[in-house]
Amino acid sequence: MKKTLILLAGYPGTGKSYLANLILEKFPSIQFLSPDELKEKNWDQYGFNNLAEKETLIQKSWEEYYQIMSEKFQQSISLISDYPFSGKQKEKLRRLTDQSGYQVITIRLIAELDVLYERQKLRDLDHSRHLGHILLRYHKENVTINHKSADNLVDYQEFIKRCTTRGYGEFSLGELIEVDVTDFSLVDYDQLLIELEKLLEW
Repeated sequence: MKKTLILLAGYPGTGKSYLANLILEKFPSIQFLSPDELKEKNWDQYGFNNLAEKETLIQKSWEEYYQIMSEKFQQSISLISDYPFSGKQKEKLRRLTDQSGYQVITIRLIAELDVLYERQKLRDLDHSRHLGHILLRYHKENVTINHKSADNLVDYQEFIKRCTTRGYGEFSLGELIEVDVTDFSLVDYDQLLIELEKLLEW
């Protein structure tokens, strides 16, 4: 298999984690690296009292993310990573993959934004959603709030603004596969895995 970084990119609420699991099941030698998991780990470990402290932990998480990625590349391990990637990450990812001789495959998931907002709302209110994403202040040991009462939920206007100004729907690095997931029932995941298999030279 070619040394590869697979980026599951695109808007929030497009089912990136679901697709990641399908790919990991099909190609078990690929390892998963998640920016959100690193953020959640740091929020649990350190907590934050305001958005500035939260942002500091987010930046720390990205530094850890790139460090882990670099170490995995040195071991010739292929990776898959899911996130609404944007221009913020593009050049760093390009440099790391170029230096290590990795091919990049971007699977960009898109959909109608109104549909995605409804999905995002449901996800934010789900009990499995880490509260650090939707609170202005978070400390794991003393959080008793439920998701519906969170004080940093994203409203419709902010969601649309993020999706239309941050480049989520335009991000691409390396080989691009774009998939419309407005209706999950119409997505041919089997065909996508076949296409991926060819690119990976599995």
